Amino acid sequence: QHRRLDQSVFHSLQSIMPTPKTLFQPFTLKSLHLPNRIVMAPMTRSFSPGGVPTDAVAEYYRKRAASAVGLIVSEGTVVERPAASNDPNVPRFWGDDALTGWQNVINTVHAAGGLMAPQLWHVGAVRNRRTDWQPPPPWDSPSGYSSPGKQFCEPMTEETIADTITAFARSAGAAKRLGFDAIELHGAHGYLIDQFFWEGTNLRSDRYGGSDLVHRGRFAADILKAVRAEVGPDYPVIIRLSQWKQQDYTVQMAKTPDEMAAWLQPLADAGADMFHCSQRRFWEPEFADSDLNFAGWAKKLTGIPTITVGSVGLSGEFIAAFGGESSKPASLDELLRRFDRGDFDLVAVGRALISDPDWALKVRDGRTTELSDFSPAALASLV
Repeated sequence: QHRRLDQSVFHSLQSIMPTPKTLFQPFTLKSLHLPNRIVMAPMTRSFSPGGVPTDAVAEYYRKRAASAVGLIVSEGTVVERPAASNDPNVPRFWGDDALTGWQNVINTVHAAGGLMAPQLWHVGAVRNRRTDWQPPPPWDSPSGYSSPGKQFCEPMTEETIADTITAFARSAGAAKRLGFDAIELHGAHGYLIDQFFWEGTNLRSDRYGGSDLVHRGRFAADILKAVRAEVGPDYPVIIRLSQWKQQDYTVQMAKTPDEMAAWLQPLADAGADMFHCSQRRFWEPEFADSDLNFAGWAKKLTGIPTITVGSVGLSGEFIAAFGGESSKPASLDELLRRFDRGDFDLVAVGRALISDPDWALKVRDGRTTELSDFSPAALASLV
C-alpha cells in the first residue's frame, strides 16, 4: 500500500514538473509558422572568405535545421556600408556573390525542413578583429565614440545615417526575395544601432540624439520603418536588444520598467514584431522586486512576443568562453519554469548548438546524458 502511495505521489509530481516537451509546441508569428520554440542564436563564425558564405556554411546550418531547431538566426551578416564589418570573413548580405551564397544557404536549410532568418548587422565604431586587414573608411558612429570618452572616428552625418538606414532596408528586401522566412536586426551588444541607444556613445543634439531612450532610439525606429516598407506588413521582423555592452557589461540603459517601456514601445510601433532579449545569464532578474528577466519584462510591457537568450543549457556564461572557459550541460528546469509561466515565447540557444548540432533533438527525446560539453576549441571549426 505504501509503495502504491509512493508511486502515486511520484507520478503526480512528474505531472507538474516542467518538461522539455513544452518547448516543442508550434508557434506562429505572422507568416512564420515554427514547429517548436527552439531558436539557434546568431553567433559570429567568420568562415565566409571575402564575405561570401560557402557550401560549408550551408552545411553547418543544414545540420541544425535537420535536427529539430525551430528557427535558425544566422550569424551577423553585414549591410552595405564601407566599414560595416570588422572582419573580412564575416558574411555580407549584399553583392551578387554573397547573395548567391545566401541563396544556397536558404535553399539547403529549406530542403532539410528548416526555417531561417538572417541577422542584419553593422558593427559601428568597434575594435578591428584583425591585425592584417582594415575595413575601408568611413567608419560609422553616432558621435565618433567607441565607448564613453574614447574617440574613434568622426560622427555620422545625416546623409550617412540616411544611407545606412537604406542599406538595412535593401538587405531586408534581399532576404525576402531569396526566400528567408524572417529577418533580425542586430541592435545589441554595443554595435552601431546600440551605439545610438547608449547615452555614453550618442552625444548628438539632432533628431537622432537626446537625453532619453525615446529620442536615442529614433535611428533604430527609422530602420524598422524602412525595413517594414521594404518587406511588407506580413513579413516577420525581429530586433535583438541588450542592456549590456561588449564595452561595459554593467550598463543598464533602462533602469526602471517605465524607462524600458519608453524604449521598447516606439520600436514595436515602428514595425518590430518580436524582441530578442540578450542577457549574459537568462535567469538574472532585470529589475528589483521581480524575478522577470529582460524578455519577461519586454513581453509584459509591450505585449509582443519575445525570445530569451543567455547561457541556455550550459554551466558557464558565454563571455567566459572567449577567455578559454569550457562549459558542461546544465539543467533546463529554471528555463522551463519561466517558459511555462509565459514569461517569453521562444528560447535561443548559442554555444550548445555550436558544438552539438543535435542538441534540440536530444533535449526533445530526453537524451540529456548524450549532451555535449562546450569547449572554446569548437569555435575554430564548423561542426
